[in-house]
Amino acid sequence: MKVMFASLEGSHFQLMVPMAWALRTAGHQVRVVCKRGLVDAVAQAGLTAVPVDCPPWQEGLGRFHQEALARCNELETTELERIGPKAPGVADAVRARPTWETLLAYESLVVPALWARLNRDEMIDGLVEYARFWQPDLVLWESFCMGGPVAALACGAAHARMVSGPDMALQMGPRREFVRRLRELPPENREDPTADWLDWTLERVGCDRRFDETMLTGQWIIDSRPPSMREDLGVPTVPVRYVPYNGRCVVPAWLREPPPDRPRVCLTLGTSIDGDYALFDLNTMLNALMRTLADMEIEVVAAIAAKQRALLRQIPDNVRVVDFVPIDDLLPTCAAVVHHGGYQTKATAELHGVPQVIVTGWEWVSEGMGRDYEGQGTLLSIPLREFTAELLRERLERVLEDPSFAANAMRVREELLAMRTPNDIVPTIERLTAERLLEGIAC
Repeated sequence: MKVMFASLEGSHFQLMVPMAWALRTAGHQVRVVCKRGLVDAVAQAGLTAVPVDCPPWQEGLGRFHQEALARCNELETTELERIGPKAPGVADAVRARPTWETLLAYESLVVPALWARLNRDEMIDGLVEYARFWQPDLVLWESFCMGGPVAALACGAAHARMVSGPDMALQMGPRREFVRRLRELPPENREDPTADWLDWTLERVGCDRRFDETMLTGQWIIDSRPPSMREDLGVPTVPVRYVPYNGRCVVPAWLREPPPDRPRVCLTLGTSIDGDYALFDLNTMLNALMRTLADMEIEVVAAIAAKQRALLRQIPDNVRVVDFVPIDDLLPTCAAVVHHGGYQTKATAELHGVPQVIVTGWEWVSEGMGRDYEGQGTLLSIPLREFTAELLRERLERVLEDPSFAANAMRVREELLAMRTPNDIVPTIERLTAERLLEGIAC
């Protein structure tokens, strides 16, 4: 079987590596179609890369956030007045005002401002061109990569979506509510910008298939989230245990020393948090954060990028700053982790049963994720627009001192360990692929 992986971004690709190797070691051929900037990362993972033209994904996300927030604030409704004078996040605005007009306005924005920017014509053309050349049996794609299902339909392959964090394709809209309302309208009044764009894209690449919801959900889903954090999306779901992959790693000598006599806390903010669409002054935030951590009876391992480290005016004695450390090796030694809501960090913390504090950056994604996941009792979240060093300290003290957070984190860990590994689910993937191909899905 030939399996083509499609990914737009490095950390999202890393989430796919264990599945790619499970298929590879089962004897299947694997190719990773990616932007040129990911070629080295794919090669370092021991996989075969196929580069295509693709713009930086953060550019699309940043502009989408700004435009969506502005558009939502333009919509004057009684629900908006109920939220209060503070500018809401995009997720808040859409959830608080689920009118048809708001849902349609959001769908009308998400296509040009997000999907089309992330999935430029040249990138989709590259995916389709290679798929038609290589003729994969299956295309596995991550939620941002809408070109994945287009390429699958264009070459007659089956396709499935890999989900590791918030269900982006369904939450952005929110699509399910939009579809429900859409079906209640007379056919002549139905308008679906997402379907129109994908229909136009399919026609542009010479495929006579038409849009259906599986272009957003996948014909089936490979889901590495714990069972208690999944939702029913109306298509088959193949649960798989999350397996960490951090790329090329070296365990430092200090991490092999006896653990400290006080709680160790990991701090990592990723790299996207200091993008041009950030909602705060990173310099002020980092230095305030360091002053707060200095007063706590903890040991902090701050895995922060060199650009962020350069902003620090003083590093407290109880803070060890490192450019990189394998988080899969670090987190088992930690009592808590403070991070930016990155899927890998969150999933690795869950795998090791570590309570979390998430400093949520992209309001339309991470704030919703923070609120939803707080219900599991494993973490607390802080929206960036509400961030203060004092609030961080209060949240961190709570997850360290309240034993329910550790207990709930261990419960989620047990859920994950009970799930099948990537190797275990290969026969299921083979069966689902064969069933789809037998249905004659080629253009």
